[in-house]
Amino acid sequence: MSYSYHIDTARSALHAARAELQAEISAYPTPISGCDAQYNYLIGLRGSVSEALRALDGPRFVATPRTPSPLAGVESR
Repeated sequence: MSYSYHIDTARSALHAARAELQAEISAYPTPISGCDAQYNYLIGLRGSVSEALRALDGPRFVATPRTPSPLAGVESR
C-alpha cells in the first residue's frame, strides 16, 4: 500500500468523525448552558477534527535556504 492510501483512509475517517460529531451536537438536548462540559467538549473535538482535515488538505510550507519563513517571499536569480 502507498502512503496516499493511508492519507485517504485518514481523511475518510476524519470526515466520518466530523459527521458523527455534528449529528450528536445537533441532537444534544436543549437548552444548553454555557458551562455544559460535555457539549463544550463535543464542540472542541469537532474543531480539532476540522483542523486535522485542513492540515491534510492544505499546502505545507517547507523552509529552504531561499525561503526561511512563509513571509520571506521567493528569491529569484
